[in-house]
Amino acid sequence: MVQEAQALIDRYSYISILSHRNPEADTLGTALGIYALLKAYGKSVEVVNIDRNLPNNLDFLPNFQKIKHGIDYEESLIITCDASSIDLLGFDLSGREVLNIDHHRSSTYYGTVNVVKPDYAAASCVAYQLFKTFLPLNREAVLCFYTALVSDTQYFTTSSVSKETFDIASDMITFEIDISQVAYNLRQRRTLASIRILTAALQSLQLCFDGELAVMVATNDALKASGAKVSDLIGIVDHGLSLATVEVAILVIEWEDHICLSMRSKTVDISQLAVSYGGGGHRQAAGFQTTLQDIDQFIQRLKQEIKALGILNGT
Repeated sequence: MVQEAQALIDRYSYISILSHRNPEADTLGTALGIYALLKAYGKSVEVVNIDRNLPNNLDFLPNFQKIKHGIDYEESLIITCDASSIDLLGFDLSGREVLNIDHHRSSTYYGTVNVVKPDYAAASCVAYQLFKTFLPLNREAVLCFYTALVSDTQYFTTSSVSKETFDIASDMITFEIDISQVAYNLRQRRTLASIRILTAALQSLQLCFDGELAVMVATNDALKASGAKVSDLIGIVDHGLSLATVEVAILVIEWEDHICLSMRSKTVDISQLAVSYGGGGHRQAAGFQTTLQDIDQFIQRLKQEIKALGILNGT
């Protein structure tokens, strides 16, 4: 797999690195880390995300300001980061060769070469372990990879964390990156809009199935009133999961002309529900996007599907 990935990269002078829609730290950190490595390798590289509203708390990452919102290079190699499906990228990539770097079990293996490691805790771990085999690492790249790792594992607290995860993190820290800077930006930089939309979402919280399911809603009206962007919604669903009886938490986001769903669980597999809607993710963290419809009816149907799948004991 390493040889195939290296050969694919070596065939191209121009490379476009893509992260997925509604980006968070793992997809952007992985993309920016690869950008730093390939730039130093002498490639002409661009880093791209289709969304214009990027998480402000990640602007400390090297080359963050260089993120474009369209692919400028024609016939470049495409490297995708943390995207289980090509549809999550938002671009027409037909006819392009793709190096797919991912860690989702729901990956559709859409790449010309697929470096997909479901046992890895973050996509940045996949990229880090891949590129260090044939390129010299540098501090800029490792800072991006480390930020992605600690964010996606919620500071090494998710079930995906293993001894290998800590070994990789330990190796990254030898590059003398400022881990306190990472912690501050990930945990302590919040916008006022994010506090306002969190308040609105918590006020909507309802418990179902003997308290095992928590459902919160962020409506279009609440988003407009708070001034919140998609990035301000990151982490809200975890507040529902923090309740003692809750096994699964869901945040339903009414975003312009569609609905986005973010799901978290403590132990049960929720990825099957996301896949049934054309989404994906991990066993305990998944999501999907669907067309706009009546929110209350949508939630009722979702509850019925959770019951039919037998995801929760209380169903």
